Amino acid sequence: MIRVVIVDDEALVRSGFELILGAAPDVDVVGTSSGGGAVEMIGELHPDVVLLDIRMPDVDGLTVLGRLRELAEPPVVAMLTTFDTDEYIVTALRSGAAGFLLKDTEPDQLAQLIRTLAAGGVVMSPKAAATLLHGDNKLGRMAATDAEVARIDALTDREREVLVLLAEGLSNAEIGQRIYLSVGTVKDHVSAILSKLRVGSRVQAALVAQRAGLLAGQREKP
Repeated sequence: MIRVVIVDDEALVRSGFELILGAAPDVDVVGTSSGGGAVEMIGELHPDVVLLDIRMPDVDGLTVLGRLRELAEPPVVAMLTTFDTDEYIVTALRSGAAGFLLKDTEPDQLAQLIRTLAAGGVVMSPKAAATLLHGDNKLGRMAATDAEVARIDALTDREREVLVLLAEGLSNAEIGQRIYLSVGTVKDHVSAILSKLRVGSRVQAALVAQRAGLLAGQREKP
């Protein structure tokens, strides 16, 4: 079972997501909370995935995310937002979020997105992914630092291949299917990539790949 906690200041949103996910045989919503009590609840329940509202009046989602990242075993966190061009999304992804979900996500897609998150994948809308990695946003315009380029250069050819697929949002299983590797081998490659790039999440690794020009439509590695 994939254990999920939902954090949102609106009770209707919390109950709606809980109802939808409760119908999935492999998802268990173990708790819901507003921002104020979220960190304590999550520390006690140890969920696999947290859906976290990015904008809350009591304690905002970015603050909660920062506190969750300090836990000994932080859960996978996806931000909840109403708009897929929310200005705080880039900050959340830089801070370790594994993507985000729109609050009007189709109900029949929600459980699969949770599975993707639990399996180590990245979830975000195609429009937001394009805005983040290729569009006119502050982070997207940043060039790779000399240190980041050196870390990219330290990757093996296979690790670089896995990094590009990771940046496309593929899970370990999907990457394995694409390049004919076992899930365990892909997991080992991902761990090595995060370590070599000195980042804490797949999204942060994807952003380094973008800044280094590894993604489709960008320059090839010299």
